[in-house]
Amino acid sequence: MRKIVLPLLLLLALAMPVAAHALPPDASDIAVAIHRDGEAYVVDVDMVVEATAQQVWDVLTDYDHMADFVSNVAASRVVSRHPDKIEVKQTSRLVFGPFELTFENVRSIELVPLREIRSRLLSGDMKASSFTTWLRPERSATRVVNHGRFTPDRWIAPIIGIAVLESETRKQFAEMRAEMLRRAGRGAAGTP
Repeated sequence: MRKIVLPLLLLLALAMPVAAHALPPDASDIAVAIHRDGEAYVVDVDMVVEATAQQVWDVLTDYDHMADFVSNVAASRVVSRHPDKIEVKQTSRLVFGPFELTFENVRSIELVPLREIRSRLLSGDMKASSFTTWLRPERSATRVVNHGRFTPDRWIAPIIGIAVLESETRKQFAEMRAEMLRRAGRGAAGTP
């Protein structure tokens, strides 16, 4: 029992400070819910951006520059391009305390311009992964809704892991929103 409890306590001690300080100040309105479904994790994200659908789309599909504005993406590039589908190779990292996990993957991404992005794992450091992102115009803003599931190829601590995943997901979407607002000529809080 001690062999299990001590690593979990260490992970908790290391993960919680990361989760607490990693969020940009304007991320509290980004709804993120993650839960387990067998071996898989189901992820739901909902956020509103004071930007046009085109400005939001341009950031969400800027895979060649994603590492410039999303801190947990170490490298990202389009490796194959077709009219309505691309393949993207990415290296992501999850850092908690002195530990860093690196994930590499190649994804097939189907594009329905200004409306929907469907992403599916082709190869990499997961057993499976598929996500869909929808863009919905709302007056002068755009709602971004993301739903998907992934099955990791490594063990993730049940409660602590979900807290860290939710924090990192919220941070990632907050960083993308900040880039959308920057490109729209607005400040981080969405004001000109």
